[in-house]
Amino acid sequence: MRATLTIARRELAGYFATPVAWVFIVIFLVLQGALTFGLGNFFDRDQADLLPFFQFIPWVFLLLVPAITMRLWAEERRLGTIELLLTLPVSQGQAVLGKFIAAWAFCAIALALTFPFVITVNLLGHPDNGAIATGYLGSLLVAGAFLAVGEAASALTKNQVIAFVLGVAICFVFAVSSYPLVTDFLGRNAPVLVALARRICITDRFLSFMRGLIEARDLIYFASFIGFWLFATSVIIEHRKAD
Repeated sequence: MRATLTIARRELAGYFATPVAWVFIVIFLVLQGALTFGLGNFFDRDQADLLPFFQFIPWVFLLLVPAITMRLWAEERRLGTIELLLTLPVSQGQAVLGKFIAAWAFCAIALALTFPFVITVNLLGHPDNGAIATGYLGSLLVAGAFLAVGEAASALTKNQVIAFVLGVAICFVFAVSSYPLVTDFLGRNAPVLVALARRICITDRFLSFMRGLIEARDLIYFASFIGFWLFATSVIIEHRKAD
């Protein structure tokens, strides 16, 4: 575990050593603010809650999270430093987990910086802060799910742009898999997949957290989802060591 945390600290420090981290945080905060208070009609709704904030956050993460993960392994492979990393006294799984923890911690920092939104709704009214807390927990889990997918996408290629596009595409599939357009299409062409599509939808799993509920099945879903994609990342790296 110590090796994993060492890698995580190195990776997290690496984010803030470049302007990328600050650009991401600024874009994230500006987007969330504009969507929540502008497009989300925060003031017109006349309700002291952060429902508009949480409604938009999966879609903001869908676009921004792959930008965080696209360099995780693609950059290591492009620079040829992946061999050096994997020859250190750390296992492949520890390296994968360490990079994931660093990216997740970075997303947690970005989420924490939206705390003024919470202060705002508390000044304007009497919101259900329990529901807000569960919404933040759900947001962090959604970020973790997208990060795990993005890390696997990054492990597939040396090109960061391709890793970004691939990450967005895969995350988008899991974000909209239960939408009527998708389920209607599957119903006509592959009915057996309809139930599966509804079960794997990330945005559906997030709804309970938005309502202030923490259900065991949703926690199990996110834990299994993240675990699967981290395992997939490890398998991909193992099979592409010679590239």
